[in-house]
Amino acid sequence: MPTTYINARPTVDVAEATTLPQEFYTDPDLFRREMETIHFDMWLAAGRAEQLKQPGDFFVCEVANASVVVLRDDSSSIRAFHNTCRHRGTLLCAVDHGNLAGRIQCPYHAWTYRLDGTLANAPHMEKVEGFRESQYSLRAVHTATWDGHIFINLSPNPMRFEEHLARLVEKFRPWRMEELRLVERRTYSLAANWKLIIQNYSECLHCPIAHPQLQKNSHYMSGDNEAPSATILGGRMDLRDGVTTLTMSGRTTRNCLPGLTEEDRRRVYYYCLLPNFLLNLHPDYMLTFTMWPRAVDRTDIVCEWHFHPDEIAKSGFDPKDAIEFWEITNRQDWELSERAQKGIASKGYQPGPYSNREELLIALDQFVLDRLNRRPAESQGR
Repeated sequence: MPTTYINARPTVDVAEATTLPQEFYTDPDLFRREMETIHFDMWLAAGRAEQLKQPGDFFVCEVANASVVVLRDDSSSIRAFHNTCRHRGTLLCAVDHGNLAGRIQCPYHAWTYRLDGTLANAPHMEKVEGFRESQYSLRAVHTATWDGHIFINLSPNPMRFEEHLARLVEKFRPWRMEELRLVERRTYSLAANWKLIIQNYSECLHCPIAHPQLQKNSHYMSGDNEAPSATILGGRMDLRDGVTTLTMSGRTTRNCLPGLTEEDRRRVYYYCLLPNFLLNLHPDYMLTFTMWPRAVDRTDIVCEWHFHPDEIAKSGFDPKDAIEFWEITNRQDWELSERAQKGIASKGYQPGPYSNREELLIALDQFVLDRLNRRPAESQGR
């Protein structure tokens, strides 16, 4: 018999569960406030440790008007710095990744920094009284790692990273994400506000009409959401009988990731680690989305597929079944997000009511409102 799904989630009051006003998706000034109170104050997913294999390897993150260099130093530690010279502010790294060969040198006047950010050489400063090289290190940005994921925080006094991750450390330990390796990376530029992308990601009520292949493999009413927290929105969906993972056929020749329980081999987890990281954990692979807001109505997304090295090493390894499935699904979601942006920006938009099954969207809106209403002192001295 087919499984019967019941809407057992708590009721909501229509007067208290409506979408945000138009300006939250269209006002450039409000967007700048969001960047200051959210993205410049919280831990942001930046990349993967495997991108920095040896000392001097680096990549650059652009966070609104902040440019950050993330690198591996001479002691193999991961560090991050503002990508601007302490002399006259010139951008240091103009490419998005590479190797710095032991030094970071400004292309303008050759101020040179060690990989730990300290100033090693400042030409023509010998007759500047009071100048001390030790006082002009690159401005450091806080870094942290979690199971192979690198995070940065631009706040001078950030929340403890362990507090940001909360329960996810133990919850997702069986996936051993640090062991997984990147196989495919694709970057998308969306004409949509960053919140609309998280909203689309955080509910599957649209799946029967928008994602027929996903609906065929995983019923949109299956699984459940976890109670949202200050940094996490997420839940799981269950695979249908006969389906082993999310691919075009619903099956694969790959083994499940080692360490998963029988229950987790039948599930896909969808978690948003606010404000910019979307994490999909499948029985046999990991899919990540890193979001970089560029403007109130524009967001770049880096999408990456990761697999276990034992499977990659097999002669018949072919990730196309998973890549094609999510490329199609992603494109469907991006179109919906852009159509939502256009509709909300139009003259006819008015806030509308949420379903009680859209509780993660309600929580996202409340998260944004709470952050915007915080006093400056509340984002410091935690």
